[in-house]
Amino acid sequence: MKYLFFTNTPAHVHLYRHAVETLRERGHDVLVLGRDYGCTRALLEYHDLPHEIYGKCETTKFSLFRELPEQYLEIFRRARRYRPDLIFGVGSYAAHAGALTRTPVVVVADSEPTTIDHVVSRPFVDTFLTPHTFGKDLGAKHYEFRGFKELAYLHPDVYEPDPTIREQLGVGPDEEFVIVRFNAFGSHHDVGHSGFSPEKRRQLVSALSERATVFVSDEGGNPAPDDARPFDLHPARLHDALAEASLLVADTQTMVTEAALLGTPAIRSNSFVGESDMGNFLELEREGLIDNFRDFEDVLGKSLTILADDSAKERLRARRDEYLADKVNLTDVIVDVATKAAPTTKPIERTVAVSRR
Repeated sequence: MKYLFFTNTPAHVHLYRHAVETLRERGHDVLVLGRDYGCTRALLEYHDLPHEIYGKCETTKFSLFRELPEQYLEIFRRARRYRPDLIFGVGSYAAHAGALTRTPVVVVADSEPTTIDHVVSRPFVDTFLTPHTFGKDLGAKHYEFRGFKELAYLHPDVYEPDPTIREQLGVGPDEEFVIVRFNAFGSHHDVGHSGFSPEKRRQLVSALSERATVFVSDEGGNPAPDDARPFDLHPARLHDALAEASLLVADTQTMVTEAALLGTPAIRSNSFVGESDMGNFLELEREGLIDNFRDFEDVLGKSLTILADDSAKERLRARRDEYLADKVNLTDVIVDVATKAAPTTKPIERTVAVSRR
């Protein structure tokens, strides 16, 4: 079989990399089409995945829309040349490549706000896979799995933190450190949304640095405030650092879920927060695994409370372990879909750990 995977963002590389490796080990032909966005290319190279870059996108708003026509032309050219048997992706790129090449398409989706992407993708997708928390119905081809897309690479079956990360970061064995993650808000689903202002970023880092060492990971590439240190290890090492950190504070999305699954206290604050928030963040908060705030003072107060509580992380790890007890390793699901359920007519729920919506 020949499989084509789309990785448009760094998170997509993590989502599919173990499945790509497993399928190749089983003798299948696999190609990854990646977009040069953020550290996507660096991750593809670090994990030695068989890839080609079809285009680039800056982390500024509307950059994607300027690049879109040329990217689609390049995608269509490469997909037709490769002639895959099955395509995996996260949205419209994969769906439309499948339509052009008459290839079945499987999309792993977890973001309810990407309405436009769902509308333009849905007619051309053969199977949607979403977390059990997903709040939309994508029709008869919609299946759900118990867990989150991040469990494709952070499930205990596939991930173990590197204990040498503290030495590489230059922090002591008992030194508390915080990771602060700032979003560039440059994706199409981020248009109209925002996170911490530049002034609030400075206030946040200043307050946290009085209690702990602060590392800043800025998707937009901005320099870290004076009170912080930049996270300057390879981006592939970020999960190891996150697992060891005392706290994550972020106005982005994916890393907050990652922190919860790693058992690290996490605080999320952006304009998505509210009653209409994504289902995964609502559930993780109900389970006591993350905190979502809109108000900046709430962010500061909760951050300092967590850092003052020596047992906060231990209690969170216990809740995490209990919560993950019935959650799937998504890589196993993806590989099963690739090799057993699709593109045959056999009901998918009989072959993999999913259920029909």
